[in-house]
Amino acid sequence: MTRVVSDLRHLEAFLEMQSAERGAARNTLEAYRRDLMSFANFCTDMGRAYVEAGPEDIRAYFTSLQAEGLAASTTARRLSALRQLFLFLFAEGVRTDNPTSLIDAPRTVRALPKTLSEAQVTKLLDYTAQQAGTTKPKSGAVRFHCLLELIYATGLRVSELVSLRLGVVQGDDRFLTVRGKGGRERLVPLGQSARQALDAYLEMRLAQNKAGIKPSPWLFPSSSKQGHLTRQRFAQELKVNAAAAGLDSAKISPHVLRHAFASHLLAHGADLRSVQQMLGHADISTTQIYTHVLEERLKALVHDHHPLAKAKTVRGG
Repeated sequence: MTRVVSDLRHLEAFLEMQSAERGAARNTLEAYRRDLMSFANFCTDMGRAYVEAGPEDIRAYFTSLQAEGLAASTTARRLSALRQLFLFLFAEGVRTDNPTSLIDAPRTVRALPKTLSEAQVTKLLDYTAQQAGTTKPKSGAVRFHCLLELIYATGLRVSELVSLRLGVVQGDDRFLTVRGKGGRERLVPLGQSARQALDAYLEMRLAQNKAGIKPSPWLFPSSSKQGHLTRQRFAQELKVNAAAAGLDSAKISPHVLRHAFASHLLAHGADLRSVQQMLGHADISTTQIYTHVLEERLKALVHDHHPLAKAKTVRGG
């Protein structure tokens, strides 16, 4: 029993380091905790404290995951978490070695992100704009249209969107200042359509405040524990509105809209580095999942504008 408590203390110390020194977000810390507890429980079942695990224990763990049918991407994430933990234990003097250094990561095939066509996004925006633009629109319709315009105009993560503070929209109306993963701040341009939807929403909020509704520091306040709209609630509203607009709600999520933002920007000439900065990716390798969009654009450019392509068409004709 003492050894298990000791293990959990090391795990908590690791998570505290990730939060304090590296600025890991709450969702990231929760994912670390789940992955590491999975390994700790496996070792406990084998009669061993996981701080004492060797390469053979780690291999046995991943063999068990494979037998459960876990995806290679999931096992790769768990191995990454274990590597960071054992590096921490080594640095703290708890271990004299790193048993994960002998473990190969599973091969993963990076799937192309799901996205929406420009016509589908336009259809959804037109529907929500119509709902928000009626003579006496419901406050929920005005808020949702604002949320939709913002996420498509900026590519924000849904957690960044719902937790925006009111102050970020009260300065320069051309940009939003967003605090993303690791506490990193970035400026995100705001288009005219999104700004108009935001202005309409802020006007509605001002009217509510005058009517006696308590003001909130959050841009999208709610009665949730956090005080602002939750990711889950926005995702639910998105699916309801998508279905009402005649789209397949099963294929639409906040993350799909973020992918649509990036894909459509690249298709219209944006460069990968600019999209990386707007998405808030720390490493451009994360943004490179969108290179298929660039490849298609380059093929079209060569086909439409290269003199040899035109000559071939003439000769073939």
